[in-house]
Amino acid sequence: MENKTLNTEVLNDLIEINNDRIAGYQKASEDLPAEDTDLKSVFAEMIRQSQQNKSALTQEVQVLGDEPEKGTTNSGKIYRAWMDVKAVFTGHDRQTVLDNCEFGEDAAKKAYKSALETEGLSAHLHTLISEQQATLKQSHDKIKHLRDQYVEK
Repeated sequence: MENKTLNTEVLNDLIEINNDRIAGYQKASEDLPAEDTDLKSVFAEMIRQSQQNKSALTQEVQVLGDEPEKGTTNSGKIYRAWMDVKAVFTGHDRQTVLDNCEFGEDAAKKAYKSALETEGLSAHLHTLISEQQATLKQSHDKIKHLRDQYVEK
């Protein structure tokens, strides 16, 4: 596969993952009661992070002369539908929402790891994706810490 095409596919996959994160955190924020402003603030930060990631990835796709992805992954759509069904049975409590968010963070980590393992990825893009992966790991750890903190109460 041509490097340009490969690079574009990898970038577009990550754009979709960031779109999934944005939609997932918007949904999670909506699912929380109004008094959970602390989590809503964390989720807003995660949305901003994914918007920044998406912007940088989109710019790289455009530099390559291609069209950036605008949608979400099929698995992300399925995951959000599953969250809706699960919420019917378990409610929209903090622990459930944080469990769902950690699941989404795990999916993002997996996608970034897979992207970095792609042979033929340009050095410049490898660096960009590595930097984004590092910030996503911090976000994952923050969500996991919040979830663990809640479970221990």
